[in-house]
Amino acid sequence: MSLQPVILSGGSGTRLWPLSREAYPKQFLPLTGKHTMLQETVRRLDGIELEHPRQAIGPLDPIVVCNEAHRFLVAEQLRLLDRRPAAIILEPEGRNTAPALGLAAATVDDGQDPVLLVMPADHDIRDGHGFRQAVADGYVLAGQGAVITFGIVPDKPETGYGYIRRGDRFPAQGTTGGTHVLAAFVEKPDAATAEGYLRSGDYLWNSGIFMMKASRWQGLLERFRPDIATACEKAYRGGATDGDFRRLDADAFHTCPSDSIDYAVMEQLAGGVPEGDTFALVLPLDVGWSDVGAWSALWEVSARDAAGNVLDGDAFVHDARDNLLISQHRMVAAVGVNNLIVVETPDAVLVASKESAQDVKAVTQFLQHEQRSEYRHHQRLHRPWGNFDSISFGARYQVKRLTINPGESQSLQMHHHRAEHWIVVSGTARVTNGKKVFLLTENESTYIPIGTTHRLENPGAIPLEIIEVRSGSYLSEDDIVRFEDAYNRMDGEL
Repeated sequence: MSLQPVILSGGSGTRLWPLSREAYPKQFLPLTGKHTMLQETVRRLDGIELEHPRQAIGPLDPIVVCNEAHRFLVAEQLRLLDRRPAAIILEPEGRNTAPALGLAAATVDDGQDPVLLVMPADHDIRDGHGFRQAVADGYVLAGQGAVITFGIVPDKPETGYGYIRRGDRFPAQGTTGGTHVLAAFVEKPDAATAEGYLRSGDYLWNSGIFMMKASRWQGLLERFRPDIATACEKAYRGGATDGDFRRLDADAFHTCPSDSIDYAVMEQLAGGVPEGDTFALVLPLDVGWSDVGAWSALWEVSARDAAGNVLDGDAFVHDARDNLLISQHRMVAAVGVNNLIVVETPDAVLVASKESAQDVKAVTQFLQHEQRSEYRHHQRLHRPWGNFDSISFGARYQVKRLTINPGESQSLQMHHHRAEHWIVVSGTARVTNGKKVFLLTENESTYIPIGTTHRLENPGAIPLEIIEVRSGSYLSEDDIVRFEDAYNRMDGEL
């Protein structure tokens, strides 16, 4: 029996705006260390074999379930870790966690039945050893037929989380920690109720982390939500493999209902008498967990100075306490203020009180309603070949800074409405310009007329930096006709 990590990488990028955007949600950001939250989730099981000698646990390569629009971000972040995924499953649109896990279970090879460890990609866990120990205990119980959820031991009366009520102790053999029968899931409480939960000691925060054998999940989903099980099976079997990516049958997946693991299955098992070898348990986790679900939560898990300030980037404070200041582009200074959140990016600035951190969604709702680009994108946009920044734009012109990663290339393409001028800042470019193919080095340039087939490649070992000047009557990204593309992007994909 093996351990199969399943990483759920969804999210809309609204709660940590402006750092997080719809096209670049928080799991792709290095919020709590040098690695991104997705990368930390992948690394979280490193060394588990050494920490539970009673079981020969060999974690498999992770399965990642993500939005189709984020696939190259996921692939690139795994590549930077030198990790290979078992699969990256691409959802055409989000359908919550129950279908996502159904799709992950469908990837398991016939004849294998690993224990699935389901982890959201955007959580922070400080005690990695404690987490791995709890996973090792869960592995033993899941092998015996248990369906397990992990409950976070609360340290405050939090009203922003759902809760789990734990029942009697469960006599678990071969484990090291306390295990309880899963009594009930409880919705987010008001402040007074949360205080009572904390005093009772019987309630845990719902972490969204689960463990069970793949066959157990498939059987329970077919039992309690056969509509989801059928839609996931059709979407997966009707899809196709594209390298590390698994594309779904979009029409079949659109028919799938949206539901969470909690509602679809776990609540049906909570508080029930074990049926045969199926039983639901909760394992308490006291490992410094946070879902970093608001700016105030990031302040809590970050290193602070003597006055309680968190400073990231070019930031300065004077006579100020308990503030969070993040600067990406310009200097940020705070004088004589307390309990503020100030987040500066090249295209937006957020100022909020820590007490109102949950209300940042009002900003993203406004931006979405007004169809503003700041809701969806950063000024820097990522592509499978690298990224680009918009430097300046006006009527009939646009200036961008492109970074092409070593060994990568843009598609062979053509534009109907714009011409392009390329200037090499650093590195070496291989340029296809009509029928000509040639190299450009630093300070050299070329001109691509409207309607000319062209491609930009980086044959070197260092990033290629290009200044691109566009001119013409229509300059948007969707003016593109692809003839060849190394990344198998479909028509209309950027």
